[in-house]
Amino acid sequence: MSTANTAKLKEQFEAGLETRADFTIDQPVHRYGAVDHAVWNQLYTRQTTLLKGRVCDEFLAGVERLNLSPERVPSFDAINAQLVPATGWRIVAVPGLAPDRVFFEHLANRRFPVTWWMRRPDQIDYLQEPDCFHDLFGHVPLLIDPIFADYMHAYGKAALAASDVAALPLLARLYWYTVEFGLIRDAASRNGVKIYGAGIVSSKGETIHSQQSDAPNRLGFDLERVMQTRYRIDTFQKTYFVIDDFAQLFELAQTNFAPLLARLASAPGFAAGDVHPTDRVITRGTRAGWQTHGDV
Repeated sequence: MSTANTAKLKEQFEAGLETRADFTIDQPVHRYGAVDHAVWNQLYTRQTTLLKGRVCDEFLAGVERLNLSPERVPSFDAINAQLVPATGWRIVAVPGLAPDRVFFEHLANRRFPVTWWMRRPDQIDYLQEPDCFHDLFGHVPLLIDPIFADYMHAYGKAALAASDVAALPLLARLYWYTVEFGLIRDAASRNGVKIYGAGIVSSKGETIHSQQSDAPNRLGFDLERVMQTRYRIDTFQKTYFVIDDFAQLFELAQTNFAPLLARLASAPGFAAGDVHPTDRVITRGTRAGWQTHGDV
């Protein structure tokens, strides 16, 4: 847990916000001030403008169906009124990053934890830990899509069932390269891809880098390859994995993960920027600006 996140949790504790055993709280709507709403508006306006022609249609449809307000931080109850009838998912407010098992339990029960607080104006372009804009704008629109919703549910159940600590890095990589930084094929788009991952759609820099930059690799999605590939948390990604369509995620959701996790638990990981002879290369990166160390 980052120092910044620890400080944020301390601040909330001192404010008297009660955290339940499942790490949830009631969304403290009374604590959003003019600055919070202004930051939401700035980010929402910037990203919805930037994402046109770059993000998958399913994401844009989700934003429209959820009726997200550009003017102010949305009410979680209002979002759930649209989300629950559509896919059975609901969002729950949390004070920050939830412990792994608690997070998996929420996903396995079709609950998505959303950090309630907003970043500061001086953190518009980069924030180390997720805030409300990343969690809500980045993740929730696709949870109203039935196929993606089923994939997230299956992921949560698989992660919850994985009792071996060695399996956690494998599952973290799968989440990272799909839910957070996934791309989807689109022949008419720049470099043949569009965006769907939350870590991309909520970030101006990563939106442009993932689709337009010549630096990163863009490789066809392969489950075992993804689960063995390390990633970056401090810079733009060196590699993005590209699904053919959301039906591929639906098929992935039917996977029996247990034997796969057991087999790969002791397998060596691949560097974030590796390209192997068996990879389906969509674009091979120039490696411009890559750092030598720092993969996790």
